[in-house]
Amino acid sequence: MADSVSHSIPVRRGQVFMVAAAMVCGLGGGLGAVALHKLIHLAQVLFYGNSHSFLAAVEAVPAWHRVLAPTIGGLIVGPFVYWTAREAKGHGVPEVMKAIILRGGAIRPRVVVVKAIASAITIGSGGSAGREGPIVQIGAALGSAFGQALNVSTTQLRTLVGCGAAAGIAAAFNAPIAGALFAVEVLLGDFGVPQFSPIVIASVVATVVSRLMLGDSPAFEVPGHELISPFELVPYTVVGVIAGLVAICFIRTLDWFESVFDDSPFPPEYFKAGLGGLIVGIVGIWFPQVFGSGSDTIHASLTGTLGPGLLAALLLTKIFATSITLSSGGSGGVFAPSLFLGAMTGGLLGTYIHQFFPSYTATSGAYALVTMGAVVAATTHAPITAIIIIFEMTGDYLIIPPLMAACVVSTLVSSRLHEDSIYTIKLRAAGIDIGKQDDPNVMRSVRVRDVVDRQPETIPASASFAEVLDLVLASHHNEFFVINDQQEMLGAVSLPEVRRLIAESEDLKGIAVAGDLVDATRPTVRLDDNLDVVMQLFSHADFDGLAVIDDEHPRVLLGIVRQRDVIHARNQAVLEQDLVGSVSSSVSIAGRVRQVDIGDGYVVQEIPAPHSFIGHSIGDLAVRQRFDVQIVFLRRGRDKDGERHLEVPRPQTLIREADTLIIAGAKEAADRLEHI
Repeated sequence: MADSVSHSIPVRRGQVFMVAAAMVCGLGGGLGAVALHKLIHLAQVLFYGNSHSFLAAVEAVPAWHRVLAPTIGGLIVGPFVYWTAREAKGHGVPEVMKAIILRGGAIRPRVVVVKAIASAITIGSGGSAGREGPIVQIGAALGSAFGQALNVSTTQLRTLVGCGAAAGIAAAFNAPIAGALFAVEVLLGDFGVPQFSPIVIASVVATVVSRLMLGDSPAFEVPGHELISPFELVPYTVVGVIAGLVAICFIRTLDWFESVFDDSPFPPEYFKAGLGGLIVGIVGIWFPQVFGSGSDTIHASLTGTLGPGLLAALLLTKIFATSITLSSGGSGGVFAPSLFLGAMTGGLLGTYIHQFFPSYTATSGAYALVTMGAVVAATTHAPITAIIIIFEMTGDYLIIPPLMAACVVSTLVSSRLHEDSIYTIKLRAAGIDIGKQDDPNVMRSVRVRDVVDRQPETIPASASFAEVLDLVLASHHNEFFVINDQQEMLGAVSLPEVRRLIAESEDLKGIAVAGDLVDATRPTVRLDDNLDVVMQLFSHADFDGLAVIDDEHPRVLLGIVRQRDVIHARNQAVLEQDLVGSVSSSVSIAGRVRQVDIGDGYVVQEIPAPHSFIGHSIGDLAVRQRFDVQIVFLRRGRDKDGERHLEVPRPQTLIREADTLIIAGAKEAADRLEHI
């Protein structure tokens, strides 16, 4: 069989290719944003009837309708997301960040459809959420699907994910600069030219698409505002401090409700979104302004037409309603709710500031506008993006100086009092430390998919020993994989093993077949494993290649990764100094080589928690009855201090992402559990 390595390793194409790919991602992200806009409007019409204003349509229906609509929406979205793509739950951006960190940017294409439908129903039925999170996830999934189809390198795949996300934000808010900055400041954390240039191009293309199809107008029409006097920077600074505190309240409330819903065994997970919809619907009886993204209410605050009592009430109820919607399983974003909270906070503070200092301060609308940006900056820990997006959404240049002051102060307050942003707190709870993604070990920045040979040498299980010898002697490879009639991989046969058996060839010719020579204990790798994992596996035994298997079907052989290709990729990565997207590989390696034989065929072994276990309790999983093994300890994902802790599991203990299980049982049973 001819060597196909040169055809299977993704080509690290140059800037011309990335510019063209960015344009495609920009087109896809722009069309995705437009499609989501239309879907949300359609859902709003179906749930509340046609109206020029969503708030007016909600206020026109009776109280029972306001309760029933979001409840029905939740009952539809919960099971739909649970059975199709669970990563579409919630506000989307953390899932994209997780894919960039853990999987090099690989996102399942189905997320595009599932996220669009789930978000449209959630927001259209009255769920308290915005559309930017879904748009980011949809655009990122489109960029990822495009990159995976072209078999690009991991670095380029991450960039294309950023292109898709930036395109979605740019098209949604008519803000190309803010879209690009959001992708590099929040998602990638890399302002390098190779990443930034394609992202800017994608944002521009998406904005053109959006303007052609939805019109060219600011997201919010606001009266002209300016800095009345230098003295006014003092109250704007105070507003920044309070905006930071409001952001912390929002982050912690959302996190607390997520823990409550995740830990609660009742109702079943796929019905929790319905319960959340019911609670939000009850709130909407008195405060229908919390339904959806709240753009009508934001506009009212910017024009100064809301009283201080209503502003304060909406501030509190929006935090509660958004936390309930997203924690229970609804699908939507937190960016628009952050804008809403900022508008309410600024409008409330501005009313009293202008009342006490009418000659030196602007009206409450100016403070609402500035505080919108300040709360967004504090919740996302991205002040640059917040400043630019408020400017682009309003077109008001004169408000920039107080906006900059308030955003910087609010971000400082939020980051000092709360380490995580609204996007990273969920990742840290899962044991993923976004702050530690840069790593001097470049092997962690390259994935198996970047070096896999898609045409490994295979031998039929029924091949005689003589046929095996002929195949081995005719090939220049050292590793061969034995497959049965169903094309399932049984194990590996190496050249050194065949050489050892040549002395017994006369005895084996008429007896042994390839299936008898298989080494079934050889560790395997997956496409999303990094090369640090691969090299550690190579160090545990003397072999030149590892089988690459499918995540969902571990007996399906996808290819082979060889030591020489790993070394070549390492040298390339060192030259390029690609330090983005690292992740610790200790958990991945543990499930494959950390096994202690305790005699009589029994082992103690540490394995990563299977994906299907996450979110379920030990008692509900019935591991001992189903797999004939016992979970002895649970090693939790990293906490805020970066530490991992052992825990003795109880029946009610929930398994979380990034946990590993320490199991005891028969070796065959342990291996079976590891590969489900």
